[in-house]
Amino acid sequence: MDVLKKVPVREQEPQVRAANFEEVCLGYNKEEAMEEASRCIGCKNAQCIKGCPVAINIPEFIGHIKEGDVEGAYQVISESSALPAVCGRVCPQESQCEGKCIRGIKGEPISIGKLERFAADWARENGIKPEGAKEKNGKKVAVIGSGPAGLTCAGDLAKMGYDVTIFEALHEPGGVLVYGIPEFRLPKAAVVAKEIENVKSLGVKIETNVVVGKSVTIDQLLSEEGFSAVFIGSGAGLPKFMGIPGENANGVFSANEYLTRSNLMKAFDEESNTPIMRGKKVAVVGGGNVAMDAARTALRLGAEVHIVYRRSEEELPARVEEVHHAKEEGIIFDLLTNPVEVLHDEKGWVTGIKCIRMELGEPDESGRRRPVEIAGSEFVIDVDTVIMSLGTSPNPLISSTTEGLETNKWKCIIAQEEDGKTTKEGVYAGGDAVTGAATVILAMGAGKAGAKGIDEYLRGR
Repeated sequence: MDVLKKVPVREQEPQVRAANFEEVCLGYNKEEAMEEASRCIGCKNAQCIKGCPVAINIPEFIGHIKEGDVEGAYQVISESSALPAVCGRVCPQESQCEGKCIRGIKGEPISIGKLERFAADWARENGIKPEGAKEKNGKKVAVIGSGPAGLTCAGDLAKMGYDVTIFEALHEPGGVLVYGIPEFRLPKAAVVAKEIENVKSLGVKIETNVVVGKSVTIDQLLSEEGFSAVFIGSGAGLPKFMGIPGENANGVFSANEYLTRSNLMKAFDEESNTPIMRGKKVAVVGGGNVAMDAARTALRLGAEVHIVYRRSEEELPARVEEVHHAKEEGIIFDLLTNPVEVLHDEKGWVTGIKCIRMELGEPDESGRRRPVEIAGSEFVIDVDTVIMSLGTSPNPLISSTTEGLETNKWKCIIAQEEDGKTTKEGVYAGGDAVTGAATVILAMGAGKAGAKGIDEYLRGR
């Protein structure tokens, strides 16, 4: 075995997976996982833990896998993470735990994410559940939103002995895990639903179809429903657009709507009652993970797909793995290209997207080189569908219906990073509702911080 190289992970072949919605990455079997785990040198001052937003004891769980004790590995992970099978699939490990792995200095880092996925999948297949609280403390906490922040906060509070109820606006729990991430990256029934069942096994109750701010307010939860504290993990589901001419044409979608129709409503299935536009040529505007998800979904629905992004490949914010998979599957990348108008026919249907070439200038406030238009370089990409993937912001419904809950200029709830405390007593918040759109694992880290803050607050009272 070459200790400098990762044990390869099996995947569906690109030409096969581009025509189906089954999971791309097939993961490790036990022998492969034990072989990869044996590459770990078990650092005493483990930098990988410092790179993990939920502080999993990575050397300890990998050590269990190395010895063949997969159940022990899972229990170590579940002490810190409510969603290990999810994180093992969608976390940007390359910039977090694996990015700090000492093995990566002279070779390839340990495949921490793939080992986490293996342990979580093995536990699910063998009926192993996380360990809950020995006894309840009688205090009720409400959690708004059943995405990664809400599920994590609820799971941690339940382990501390609290009586936790999650209120979810949609008809299925899971938040962005069910509506935002495609089946081929994160299977819903086989993975997400089972992870949610694990959280419920800790005693957490989930009520769906409850729109907080309309069905019930936070003030009512605190004053009339008997809850001692509230955690807001409602995410950021309000899509952003460019404001260019023609953007209201028929055939222009936000990535949120497009992915929700496909992921949550199963519009990709011929038996589904939810229609989705199956474009023949699709342009996806944006370069993040959501843009890759939308592009790869459109490809699987039979389209020729273009990613239109105003910076170069080096500045693409999407995970390297997602860009690699998209290229393998045949997605066309139109880089250093910016849309200036959506073209349409007399009936209002999209016929193309007018773009201009860009070049990179001086760095902007984000540290990335600012794209500058090249005069006279306009051209048209002939498409019948345009998907805007430019980020999202929090829905202002909750903040606008809660007395004393302050937001910033982007309508994000103001909350302390270390404990999630907001400007309203007894109300805590975290995840995309506070930061704007970010990653699953950062939302989970905020959920953990919120649970800790609520526990300290209620014990203090």
